Amino acid sequence: MFTGIVEELGAVRAVTPHEGGARIEITARRVLDDAERGASIAVNGCCLTVVELLDDGWAADAVTETLDRTSLGGLRVGDPVNLERPVRLADRLGGHLVQGHVDAVGNVRDRVALPDGSTRMMFAAPAAVLRYVVEKGSIAVDGISLTVAGLGDDAFAIAVIPHTLAVTTLGARQPGDPVNLEVDVVAKYVERLLVTRATE
Repeated sequence: MFTGIVEELGAVRAVTPHEGGARIEITARRVLDDAERGASIAVNGCCLTVVELLDDGWAADAVTETLDRTSLGGLRVGDPVNLERPVRLADRLGGHLVQGHVDAVGNVRDRVALPDGSTRMMFAAPAAVLRYVVEKGSIAVDGISLTVAGLGDDAFAIAVIPHTLAVTTLGARQPGDPVNLEVDVVAKYVERLLVTRATE
């Protein structure tokens, strides 16, 4: 379980395709403070397992399913990535509950710098994701816990503060770029409970 508060902006050092997926090497420092083989680290909101610790980073094996259903399949050497370790029970929950299980890949539709210093970003998303999105609710975009500022028929908007742009991948994201989306899991559970009760 994660919180959507990015700890570090890492970078892709290598992507080595192999049968059944690819090994991804990522340069990092902070998220490795207490890391060991078998630990989980979220990469752009996708939970991956540390399979090897390197001098200046770590490696994970991403299976074909992960590469096909997230934006990780398009990673290239040098790409920045958002990194977060799992939350500990004693930690503050600064964002919202994020599982690291990507629901869909959306894309940046538009970004506009606003006079107050923030940037309004619009993200296109599939209907299967938007059904769980509510204004002023939470959504994880590339693993970043964000508050929904507006909703459209096929997209949602976020008002991104300068700090978030500076310390996450959103600072470099441009229209057309893919992003991993994970809706608030609480919305899924509520829907499931309502459907179950309706059929009883």
